[in-house]
Amino acid sequence: MSDVPSTDLQVSIAGLCLKNPVMTASGTFGYAAEFADLVDLSRLGAIIVKGLSLEPSAGNPPPRILETPCGMLNAIGLENVGIAAFIAEKLPFLRTLNTPIIVNIYGKTIEEYRRLAERIETVEGIAAIEVNISCPNVSSGGIAFGVDPQSAFNVVNGVRRQTTRPLIVKLSPNVTDITRIARSVVDAGADCLSLINTLTGMAIDIETRKPRLANITGGLSGPAIRPVALRMVWQAAQAVSVPIIGIGGIMTASDAVEFFIAGASAIQVGTANFINPRATLDILEGIEAFCRQHRIEKLSDIVGTLKTG
Repeated sequence: MSDVPSTDLQVSIAGLCLKNPVMTASGTFGYAAEFADLVDLSRLGAIIVKGLSLEPSAGNPPPRILETPCGMLNAIGLENVGIAAFIAEKLPFLRTLNTPIIVNIYGKTIEEYRRLAERIETVEGIAAIEVNISCPNVSSGGIAFGVDPQSAFNVVNGVRRQTTRPLIVKLSPNVTDITRIARSVVDAGADCLSLINTLTGMAIDIETRKPRLANITGGLSGPAIRPVALRMVWQAAQAVSVPIIGIGGIMTASDAVEFFIAGASAIQVGTANFINPRATLDILEGIEAFCRQHRIEKLSDIVGTLKTG
């Protein structure tokens, strides 16, 4: 096998040059330091930290996480330390890494998103911003920003006006037509899309007839949602010209390669981190092995190569 060429796994995402396409999904990898003894963080393509809000958030009351067939439901409620504590307490460690750090942000109003982006703009060591638009817009009766094209446009446009950083927008799958949202946020200034976020679900204790999550509903993630995520990535890739990051139930290298073929330039690993802390590196090594086996010189050569005819 000595004549098999090594594969160029570099990926260009929203102006960022990543050493490989494997990223961590927000909310599944803490602030990275929690995994430092288990994972060689320098080997990752990028690290996306827990979603950050203007003020610290305790999240939802327990029980707030539940294993389901082929996945899990979570109603953590975006618990986080807040942007100020992140900058003061978490970012110093992250700055020591040679891996790009991407900050995921969320708010309940467009003004909160704008203020977060404005604050981040002045901070060194943050390579890009990922905007979570699956959050409820309190100014519009609690309807999530990400399910309405105009609301999605407005929040992304507000963030875009406050930052020159590469802007990734994370799309909600809880919509009828993902391409309408994709086009809207790209028109608003998104440099890249990541999809999908979790699907809304619930579980019931049949003995007590009560919800098994204190929040009643939660976000479904894991292998159960992968076919939905794959379909939406493929649809979004046909609709917009910006890079796509695939997320949703990626547990193995084969799963990741499916997303590349569907049109994703990179992937995020989420739920798999709870099962196997080394999942990101196992998937990366599997991608490398697949490319060697198939004599693929550049990973980008297989992106968007789905044969539908």
